[in-house]
This record gives sequence, C-alpha cells and structure tokens, in this order.
Amino acid sequence: MSTNWPKWLPIRSDLAGLSPYGAPQLDVEVRLNTNENPYSLSEALQESLKSSIAEVLEDLNRYPDRDAISLREDLANSISRENEIKIDKEWVWAANGSNEIIQSILLAFEGAALGFEPSYSMHPLISKVVGKKWIAISRDENYEIGENQISASAGQTEAKIVFITTPNNPTGTSTPIALISALAERLMARGALLVVDEAYAEFSSQPSAISLIKDFPNILVSRTMSKAFAFAGARLGYLIADPKVISAIQLVRLPYHLSALTQAAARTAIANRDALKLDVKRLIESRNELAVALVDMGLKVYSSDANFILFGGFKSSSGELFRALLEKGVLIRDVGLEGKLRVTIGSAQENQAFLTALRESVRG
Repeated sequence: MSTNWPKWLPIRSDLAGLSPYGAPQLDVEVRLNTNENPYSLSEALQESLKSSIAEVLEDLNRYPDRDAISLREDLANSISRENEIKIDKEWVWAANGSNEIIQSILLAFEGAALGFEPSYSMHPLISKVVGKKWIAISRDENYEIGENQISASAGQTEAKIVFITTPNNPTGTSTPIALISALAERLMARGALLVVDEAYAEFSSQPSAISLIKDFPNILVSRTMSKAFAFAGARLGYLIADPKVISAIQLVRLPYHLSALTQAAARTAIANRDALKLDVKRLIESRNELAVALVDMGLKVYSSDANFILFGGFKSSSGELFRALLEKGVLIRDVGLEGKLRVTIGSAQENQAFLTALRESVRG
C-alpha cells in the first residue's frame, strides 16, 4: 500500500516510502494465510478464561500490574519445566505480542540491526521505523543458514543486534543450535546481541536457544502465545533473557502496556498448557501429511518446522496461482518469493479444501 502524503503533513522522510505490515483480511471460506492456530479453545478453557477475567472486572478502574509480576512468574515456571532449566521472573518479560518485544529491543540497544533474509518482515520494518540501519544477509538456496552466513554476519561489526528466526518465517526452516551458539560466541566478543525469534518453536523438534542463555547472556529469545497457544487475539509475547537485558528493556517499555484482562487470560492459558499441546501435536501431524500430498502432486516442498509450508514447482506465476485459489474460496499467502507460496496448516477440512482447490488450479 503506497500513500501520497500531503505537503502539510511533516512525516519523516525515511518513513515516506515504507508500507505498513499487513496480510489480506478477506471474507473467504478457507483462510490459511496468517499462521493462526485453526482450533478454537476448548469449552473448558473458555469457561476458565471467563472466570479469570471476571475476577479482575471489578478492579478495571485501577491500573494493571505494570510489571506483570504474577504472569512473569507463571511464564518462568513453565519455561523452566519445558526446557529443563531453572529461571525466575527476572529472566522473563511479557509484552503486547512479540512485535512489542522486537520494537523494545531495537529502542533499548544501539547499533545497526541485521537479519538473514527472507525472514520475518517486521524485523527490518521496525528497525527502519525506529531509525536503525538494516543489514540483510541472504540465506542459501534452501533458505537455510550455514557457516557462510554466520561468517558474513559476524563480520558486520556495525551490527549490534542480529536476528535469527528459527523456525523461519516464511520458509519454515530451522537453524541448528550449534550454529546459533557459534554465532553468539562471536557476537559476544564484540559486544553484540543475538535475538532468536522462536515464534514457532513449539512446532519444531529442534532444541530451544533458551538453553544457551546462561552461557551466552547476549542471546535474547523471543516467543509468542499467538501460534501454539491459539491465543492470537489476546496479544501476548514474551522474552527470555539475562536479567540485565530485561532491566534495560524496562527503560523503554510503555507504562501499563499489558491490560489486567490480558494478564489474567494469559495466566489461565499457561495453566492449561498441557491440554493446548495436544493441538500442536495434531498440527505437526497434519503438516507432515500435507507435505506428502504436495510432493505427490509433483510440487517442491521446503522443509518446515513450523505450522505452515512453503511450496513451489508450479507452472504458473505465484500471483496467478494465488488468485486462482482465491477464486475457489481459499486464501493462502504470497510472501513475495516468485514461484513460491505459503500455506498455513489448518483443520482437516481446511487442508482438504486447499488440496482440492490446488489440484484443480494446477491442472487448469
């Protein structure tokens, strides 16, 4: 979306040519374009959420806990259990979605920012919005990060904030933890941070970079409850990092940035984490089945550790196939990689509708 800004509007010159982040929000039968969890929260969990929210309603005239102490304690306990480490609330910060975490990191720390592209488009966008230089290093032909990319990024000495998204969006590929450790060590030596964006970590079999933080305090791990927790509408992201990093983030965070309703809802979801993990297992199984079906159609499928699949190998352009599917009521994502499209893993019915529409579109 381009905008012709009026002369009377003193918009910053470095923002004038940018476009806001956004995915099409269209009223179609099958929406598989934004990596949402397709499964609604169970009735039992919905009832628990209603109860927890009701408890805070009578105090909505008061500001919420601006430091979200109880929520951070719950997150720390959950993270410790899931990753077999011991951290407390001082190692955790909760925010209004993981995008607020990204923005706060970029506001709190100096230097240019760097990332491995293609990857999550908000990293460069927020970097530019806060006035930072963005340095892009290309992934390899399979959209993975190897020794060449690690060496190239380590040599960019002006970059003080380096982003790795694993599993990567929009490609689904993961970065081995040994490479993350090697890069963190090289960045540590020159006073730079490594931000590991793990928005899709629950769908991956790879170990989390959380396990590296105590050896490499320059590692910051960003997570979200939007995907695996089926909590996209609640907007809750969280950061795991050395307490000194968390203290620095507090300098730039807005006061009372997490509502009392959000905090109560998030704590209830965390308490029901084990039940929510059952849907993650279902999505992983569906992802693997969908990948096989795409390969059987003669398409190229990129290895995915997330809740989506990047695929190519079709004869038409990506734009043409995207529109053909949309005409059949199926919305997926054109991520700007010519000859490739991304599809979110949906319910069994949604996945089947996508495959049926795809077969008809590819044959046509």
